[in-house]
Amino acid sequence: MREKYIEQKLVQAVKSMGGIAPKFTSPGFDGMPDRLLLLPGGKMGFAELKAPGKKPRPLQEARHNLLRRLGFKVYVIDGAEQIGSVLDEIGEES
Repeated sequence: MREKYIEQKLVQAVKSMGGIAPKFTSPGFDGMPDRLLLLPGGKMGFAELKAPGKKPRPLQEARHNLLRRLGFKVYVIDGAEQIGSVLDEIGEES
């Protein structure tokens, strides 16, 4: 399973929930997660997509930790089977 396939499945799942998952680019601030996950009701998170078994690079880990310290949810997804639980967790936020 390739990263691109997992990413496509994530975008489809978010769309089926009535949300959007735009590609996130941040010129001049490398290492940010791949996608914003914007769900109905003002729920959001960030997703880093990886091929199965692959881990984020050190700079990506540093950006993820920065976002988490700011109170944002950041998920590393390396399998399509993780998508449902990630979206459920984001949707449960109050």
